Amino acid sequence: MSLPDGAISASTAKIGLIGIGNMGQPMASRLIKAGWNVQVFDIDPAKTKKFVSENGGSAAANLEELGRNSNVVIAMVLDGHIVRKVLLGDGTASGDCVMRGLAKGSVIMDMSSSAPMGTRELGEELSQRGMLFMDAPVSGGVKGAVAGTLAILMGGDRGLAERCDALLSVMGRRLYVGSLGSGHAAKSLNNYVSAAGLAAASEAIVIGQRFGIAPEVLTSVLNASTGRNNSTENKLNQFILNKTYSAGFSLGLMAKDIGLAMEVAEALDVPAEFGHACLKLWKGAETSLGGKADHTEIIKVLGDLP
Repeated sequence: MSLPDGAISASTAKIGLIGIGNMGQPMASRLIKAGWNVQVFDIDPAKTKKFVSENGGSAAANLEELGRNSNVVIAMVLDGHIVRKVLLGDGTASGDCVMRGLAKGSVIMDMSSSAPMGTRELGEELSQRGMLFMDAPVSGGVKGAVAGTLAILMGGDRGLAERCDALLSVMGRRLYVGSLGSGHAAKSLNNYVSAAGLAAASEAIVIGQRFGIAPEVLTSVLNASTGRNNSTENKLNQFILNKTYSAGFSLGLMAKDIGLAMEVAEALDVPAEFGHACLKLWKGAETSLGGKADHTEIIKVLGDLP
C-alpha cells in the first residue's frame, strides 16, 4: 500500500500500530478518535479484540497482514530487540514479520525505548529495503498518553519528521532532536536524569527523617529551594510519602533506560562515573524488589520510611 509524497494525513495514511500495552492503547485510541485509520496488533490477541471492541479500528491477525494493510507502522513495544523482530522477523523462513507485507516507501516509527546504537543499525537495514525510518520515543507516561500531552522526541531525517507532524500532534508535543537514534538517546538520558533526581530526593527524605525533619516538611523545603525537581514536585507527596507507589512506571524499565544511556556513554568514550553509580543502584533495587515494582519504590532500598 503506497504512501503519497507530502504531509502524512488522515486521508492518506493507513496506520499499523504494534503493541497495545499501557502506552500503546491510549495512543492508538487517540488516533482513532481523531479520525485516523488504525489497525492494531499485539502478541496477545485478546488485547486487540478488546481494544477494537471498545475503541474501533481493526485488528491484524499477524504482522504480515498489518504490514500489507499499512503505509505507516508504529512500534510501541518493550525494547529495540523486539522492534527488530517484529519488523524483520527471527531469521527463519516461516517467521512472521511486518516486512513480509509492507510496501517500499512506507514509514516506520519506533516509539519504543530502544538502544540508540541499535536504532542506527536497524535504520541502515531498513533503508536498504526502501523504507523510511525514524525514532520517536515518548516521555510523559500513561497520563500523558491518555491526555495527548506526551513529549515526542524525534530522531532521523527532519523532512520525514515534518511529514509526520499532523500524525504525531494527536499524541503530544513534537521535539526534533537530531539524526537517527537521537530521539532514543535523548529519552534514555532524560530518564537517567529523572532517576538520579528521584534517588537523591528519596535518600534526602530518609536522612532528614532520621535527623528529625518530617518528610512532608523537607519536601516543602526542597520544592521551595534549589533542590526542586520533577520528583520532589510530582512523586514524593503523591506516591512515596503516602506509600501508594503507583506512579505507573516500573522500576525495571527505569533501570533499563539508565542502562541504555550508559551504553551511549560507553560507545562515545564518556566515563559517566556518576551515571554508572546510578545504574548500579537501580539494578540493585531491581534485584531486590523485582522489575515490576513501581519505580517510586526505590526509597525502600535507600532506608525507607517508618
